[in-house]
Amino acid sequence: MATDAPRRGAAIGWYVLLSALSLIVLFPVWMTIARALSDGSATLFARTPSVLPYSPIQWDAFSRAFTEGGLGRPLLVSGLVTLIIVAAQTATAVGAAYAFAFLEFPFKRIVMVLCAATLLLPIEVTLIANIQTLQEVGLVSPSQGFGEAIGALTLPFLAQAFGIFLIRQGFLGIPKDLRDAAQLDGYSDLGFLRRVAVPVTRPVIGSFVLIAFLSAYNQYVWPRFSVKTNRWDTVQLALRRFGLDNPDQLNLGFAAAIIAALPVLVLLLVFQKQLIRGLTAGAVK
Repeated sequence: MATDAPRRGAAIGWYVLLSALSLIVLFPVWMTIARALSDGSATLFARTPSVLPYSPIQWDAFSRAFTEGGLGRPLLVSGLVTLIIVAAQTATAVGAAYAFAFLEFPFKRIVMVLCAATLLLPIEVTLIANIQTLQEVGLVSPSQGFGEAIGALTLPFLAQAFGIFLIRQGFLGIPKDLRDAAQLDGYSDLGFLRRVAVPVTRPVIGSFVLIAFLSAYNQYVWPRFSVKTNRWDTVQLALRRFGLDNPDQLNLGFAAAIIAALPVLVLLLVFQKQLIRGLTAGAVK
């Protein structure tokens, strides 16, 4: 019994610490919700800060933000662009990672190093060159149609070095005996990839899918320069335009931001275990 008391005290201490950290993390979320429910003018001219919504509470703020901000179309555009990017990045990352992990070809290490080196390049470095290239092929122009807009938003992001590196590390964790057994059973490289490598590293691939989704959905810099008409605004551009057009309705801006964040929040809540398993795969033998 004496030895259980220190353990119980330590457990209580950890719970208190984690609860305090949770409150710190969730505080900005609560403040965003509180400001979304506040009266717009009261928020704008408030003299003292408050953690509670300013009266009168605007219970219809979210529905108004969705309709007045015209978020329906931008959400669909962002969803389509995100799905295309995630599907393409996953396919290219799995194929390239398999080649780097199991196949032999000339200058393999050099190509891998060059591929990983692209992680050091921020989007601002290649922004102008990519925009000029897409302008030359007619994807970025004032008369941008649906196909041109989707192509401009997705083409530069159909492959990503981070996914190749992450999934390659997962493939390298597959025992060599397993691959030898598959070869004895007559599996080709494609058969081994589809029936063994991908199922074994599913947590790693799943975590990359989530990371790719977050990255593609939250893009702002690239859509800002590649979309030339409001018809094909992504949700991030729609939020910016709505905020500039309604500077006196801060609560609706906060409400629109919460609506835009809902797909990401739902995805993280549903697949959080998958993300943790993928990122910690191989950490403990």
